[in-house]
Amino acid sequence: MTNPAPLSGIRVVEVGNYMAAPFCCMQLADLGAEVIKVEVPTTGDLVRSSAPFIEGESSTFVRLNRNKRSLALNLKDARGKELFRELIKKVDVLVENLRPGTMAELGLGQSELRALHPRLIYVAISGWGQDGPLAQLAGLDIMAQAMSGLMSITGEPDGPPVKAGVPVCDLVCGLYGALATVTALRARDEHGMGDFIDISLYESGVSLAVWEAGRYFATGEVPHALGSAHQSAAPYQAIRASDGYFTVGATSEPNWNGFCEVMGRPDWKDDTRFIGASARHAHRAELIEAVEEITAGQTISHWVSRLQRAGVPCAEIQTYDTVFGDEHLIERGFFWDAPHPTLGTVRQIGSAINFSGAATRRDSAGPLLGADSAEILADLGCSDEEIASLATAGVTKLAT
Repeated sequence: MTNPAPLSGIRVVEVGNYMAAPFCCMQLADLGAEVIKVEVPTTGDLVRSSAPFIEGESSTFVRLNRNKRSLALNLKDARGKELFRELIKKVDVLVENLRPGTMAELGLGQSELRALHPRLIYVAISGWGQDGPLAQLAGLDIMAQAMSGLMSITGEPDGPPVKAGVPVCDLVCGLYGALATVTALRARDEHGMGDFIDISLYESGVSLAVWEAGRYFATGEVPHALGSAHQSAAPYQAIRASDGYFTVGATSEPNWNGFCEVMGRPDWKDDTRFIGASARHAHRAELIEAVEEITAGQTISHWVSRLQRAGVPCAEIQTYDTVFGDEHLIERGFFWDAPHPTLGTVRQIGSAINFSGAATRRDSAGPLLGADSAEILADLGCSDEEIASLATAGVTKLAT
């Protein structure tokens, strides 16, 4: 028998737009938390207006906001603020990614809310952090990638700066937010008090510079873009074949020896340029040139199959049409179909977390704007008449 999802019984309020806070709360929802997404009644989360659309609904929104409930509530309205405070009294966690100070300007800042509910865990996600000289600047993922150094090491040598293909600072920041939340919940179990957690896209990006910090603090060398190559190992990169590129990572001595055999160059094992990982990395350019003189003569599938049989780590480079139909992921049940009130079912990317004794939550696609407003407001003590009046006044929105 499968146990309930680990965060079952935990209630979370999300006041978020775009990516970091919604991605954080998607993780919490997948783990079983009840997530109430508080949205502006007129527009909702701005991702709702992001293409592509399926029958008027944002395809990205219904995936990024799965397993959540939607409460459309005007936090600039006096009654809206009152209802939000009442909601906060009944939850465990608040996650927001508004500009630092915005919630305080609304009278809903962390000091006010935690005075109201001392056990509240308040997670504030921002571009640059809640204080410091950059705090009030606009902070989007690409700015964080730029300032964190990530763009300086991404792309080909001597090429223009390139951001990662996915919004990595947004996503990592969201993951840190989820990690911080479950850690604070554990700490609250011990001492009974909530916490205020400050997480930034900028620091999330800098935190990824593990290899780069190791090199710079040891040698003073400034890391630079290496294309697909590794910072300290070779061969570990994309390799050219006759019909495209594949990746290889022959970093250990057994893997290197197997790689040499597959390449038909057992003599490389005794070549002084290539004896040991440091030597191979120091002579990476000439090594890769010699490798590609061989690999360019055969197809990707030829090399990948031979290297796999030899136990050498390697892989073809898949495009997303292949990824989303990958037999391995399908057999593991990674993808799933979520019901949606107007779209039928929506294909979802699964959670990367697999428990042996529990299941991650697989309930519903992202909700319609205000889909749960009436039910949540009723739980807060509003009558049907007041809910209708609030909707008429634009303080809330009821899904139709």
